Amino acid sequence: MDRPVRPSLASLSDFQFGAVTTETIEDALLHLAQQNEQAVRDAAGRPGSFRETRIVEFVFLLSEQWCLEKSVSYQAVEILERFMVKQAENICRQATIQLRDKTEPQNWRALKEQLFNKFILRLVSCVQLASKLSFHYKIIGNVTVLNFLQALGYLHTKEELLESELDVLKSLNFQINLPTPLAYVEMLLEVLGYNGCLVPATQLHATCLTLLDLVYLLHEPVYENLLRASIENSTPSQLQGEKFISVKEDFMLLAVAIIAASAFIQNHECWSQVLGHLHSITGIALESIAEFSYAILTHSVGANTPGQQKPVPPHLVARTLRAAASSNS
Repeated sequence: MDRPVRPSLASLSDFQFGAVTTETIEDALLHLAQQNEQAVRDAAGRPGSFRETRIVEFVFLLSEQWCLEKSVSYQAVEILERFMVKQAENICRQATIQLRDKTEPQNWRALKEQLFNKFILRLVSCVQLASKLSFHYKIIGNVTVLNFLQALGYLHTKEELLESELDVLKSLNFQINLPTPLAYVEMLLEVLGYNGCLVPATQLHATCLTLLDLVYLLHEPVYENLLRASIENSTPSQLQGEKFISVKEDFMLLAVAIIAASAFIQNHECWSQVLGHLHSITGIALESIAEFSYAILTHSVGANTPGQQKPVPPHLVARTLRAAASSNS
């Protein structure tokens, strides 16, 4: 049997802009903003993040092997993230109840082994569920999933596969149509196009996809740099790190930083104009956009890449910000 044709880079970035009315865009942007505010509030006190590099890379490579569009891979990572957070919360809740009632403690080692043994199955179920949300493109069937798991040495039945999907769905109260940073990026690019941005939205879109992949793969290093920059301290405290968890769930902030970094790569002379537009659209401070985009650029082109220009130093970022602020005041 012939192998399925993988989508090319061109098809991945073949996104049509300017086809939606301004009223629809305004309503959609408002809805995304409200979702984002709720997600940031809900993230307070959340027990960490599970967007580890190896896990994200596994999801991305699996999505590529199954010829899924980029939005599916991001959706799968977010479903898996929420599911694992729920598992961690349930474990903490059980431990609290046992301490309160002074009941016999559960065998935590056995529970850990059970979660570990089923992790790959749950991960693949998240990818399959994400593919079903984009049913207009391609759905991954049970036979494909079972063959893949068997190739890795995991023998499961169709019943176990369905039970795994149901376990994920029940844990998330069947709320798996989660927003992803890509939705925010594409919506903001649409607005930028209507606002007369000098860098074409289609040109920015392809670079945004690449940088978004990078942030997902280097999630912890990028956000650690952002945390240190925001508190102006190289050794943040545990409390500062815990309070910063909600920032990691701020997809609107991530989207504007991704677009700003993409604009700098595409045409750095237009960077201040793009920053001004993003600030006007979202209300996010210019300094915050610049700090985050600088963290992304540092990890994408490096601080000292041979043969390439260095990312903007902090004092030049500040100078650009002042120019952008004065031109947009």
